[in-house]
Amino acid sequence: MTLLLAIAAGALIGLSLGALGGGGSVLAVPVLVYLLGQSAPQATTGSLVVVGVTSLIGAITAHRAGNVLLGRGLVFGLVAIGGAVVGAEASSRVSEDVLLAAFAALMLLVGGMLVWRQLRHRRGGGHRHAAKPALDDPIITFSPRFVCQCPRALKVLVTATIVGTLTGFLGVGGGFLVVPALLLALALPMRYAAGTSLVVITITSAAALVVRAGSGVQPDWTPVALLTATSAAMAIAGARLADRADSDWLQTIFAVLIVGVAVYTATQALPALL
Repeated sequence: MTLLLAIAAGALIGLSLGALGGGGSVLAVPVLVYLLGQSAPQATTGSLVVVGVTSLIGAITAHRAGNVLLGRGLVFGLVAIGGAVVGAEASSRVSEDVLLAAFAALMLLVGGMLVWRQLRHRRGGGHRHAAKPALDDPIITFSPRFVCQCPRALKVLVTATIVGTLTGFLGVGGGFLVVPALLLALALPMRYAAGTSLVVITITSAAALVVRAGSGVQPDWTPVALLTATSAAMAIAGARLADRADSDWLQTIFAVLIVGVAVYTATQALPALL
């Protein structure tokens, strides 16, 4: 029964990552801890495998559908690597209870952002397919002369570093931050922000996993592999769904689900800190 619940959770993770570019990845750690019995360090390491592989599969599918701006995703992801390394190092220095309490707070933030995005989207008149944006002026150029759009460059640097740090510390993809960052800092329409964010998540997850590989924490790889396989398969369906269907209902479901899991995680973790 536990493995069946894990498979169902893997399907939700993959569907969310593929269709929305983020949100569902925060379910990986609670699933590994509370359904599959792994410790918090094991779960945050194993979740990087789930999130990284799922995002890679979703990014490939979204790219084939024309929903990924690869160059921008690679640049943002490479900038975020520094934060991912710092976060992965810091994760090994805190207790399990602190990790899970921080995770509960993060999930409440994610759920709130999803609800806010959904309400704003409804007030804006619903889902519209955007035309693929043309490449805008680069943030920094060196030829024929040096030009820097420094406020915009600072937005990218700060947001990418925060995303990387969360990925390394908590084992999440950070798509709930990447998507707004791509919307605001790089002026991408929602459809392309969701697809491009998968490139960023793949890079930051891989960087954090490399750092954690030397920490000596080894997850139970059998349930991690099962969760990864289910999530990756559903990421393909999610990426196709993003191109063909209105995702309002999916965002609503995930907002409610994430807030519910956050409350449960908080009730388990916070008493241990008091």
